[in-house]
Amino acid sequence: MEHLIGVDMGGWLDRGVTLVVAVAFAALVQRVVVRLMHRLLDASNLPSASIFINIVRALIWALALLSVMQPVFGVDPAGFVAALGVVSLAISLGMQDTISNIIGGISLMVSKSVQPGDRITVGQVTGEVTDVTWRSTTVRVRGGAQEVIPNSVLSNTSVLHVTGWTVGYCGVPIAVVPGADLDAVARECCAVAAHELADLLDPDFATDVVFTAFTAYGTQGEIRLHVRDDVAFSTAQDRLVRALSGRPWLASAL
Repeated sequence: MEHLIGVDMGGWLDRGVTLVVAVAFAALVQRVVVRLMHRLLDASNLPSASIFINIVRALIWALALLSVMQPVFGVDPAGFVAALGVVSLAISLGMQDTISNIIGGISLMVSKSVQPGDRITVGQVTGEVTDVTWRSTTVRVRGGAQEVIPNSVLSNTSVLHVTGWTVGYCGVPIAVVPGADLDAVARECCAVAAHELADLLDPDFATDVVFTAFTAYGTQGEIRLHVRDDVAFSTAQDRLVRALSGRPWLASAL
């Protein structure tokens, strides 16, 4: 009896050692491969997004599991894979959205239509893409908030890539009384904006004024500001409107 217990304990010990070695080896391989992938992605044209890293991690651990099934758990890997295929088919029917997100994320990254660092507009969301994971794309909007968009939605929605000029564009509509010198008004608006909004404006883009139509109040125009990424449009608009309020050439705000 003691001999049988000793043999059984020895068998479990061997299995435990095999499992520990397999886990340690898989962890080491994952660390090396992930580090190598980061370098390759940084040196290639492919965007360095976490979706690729997560897929590789999943594959490494799946292979590690299959390698220890027979010696540790006594399960035939081929039979397990066959059974897993049946189970996966059943599960996939209830996880269509998740699978759609994964496929959408891979499609977005391979096609390079959306990459980390891009500035995009999707529906009512405008901001910078910070990452594309296996399920969603994260967009940092003005003010620092993070908007998480499912990849399936993003891949089936019209995406507008915005430029640096567009992303910080902030307009202030004005109406100028009939007979006013429009050139003088434009110069005054630009000077006031430069003085009052010096800490808010993006130095890479100049403030200008365009006049677009005639109305019952006078000439319709717009002061075109470009503010920094961390500035809310309403803050710049409010400050400029207050500074221009009461000017003799100002008919009304539109």
